[in-house]
Amino acid sequence: MKSRDSLIRLKRFQLEEKRRRVRQIEMMVAEFTRMIGDLDREIANEEKRAGIADPNHFAYPTYARATSVRRDNLKSSIAELQGQIEEAKAAQEEAEAELLKFESLEVRDKTNDRLAEAVARA
Repeated sequence: MKSRDSLIRLKRFQLEEKRRRVRQIEMMVAEFTRMIGDLDREIANEEKRAGIADPNHFAYPTYARATSVRRDNLKSSIAELQGQIEEAKAAQEEAEAELLKFESLEVRDKTNDRLAEAVARA
């Protein structure tokens, strides 16, 4: 029984680690999304200041072009993180299933022990 208790504690710890990983990635996505909004505003301000909104124009502001590249890189990073979120959620679901399995075994064993004690008393 003691080893199963340790195993259940380990599975709970692993599940919490998986949950933390999912939250961490989701927070990164939220931060990158916020940064993209900030960069979009900076690009719009720079285009307004220069009076040129066409990125193909020869006099398009260098700062706006560099900021656009940075924004696009963040969008790519978000796409990669979305894949990582899916993987992390799948790992979390697997950890939840394992924990549930061990907890149900524990409940079953305790029930069997109680029945055995009741039969022994009778």
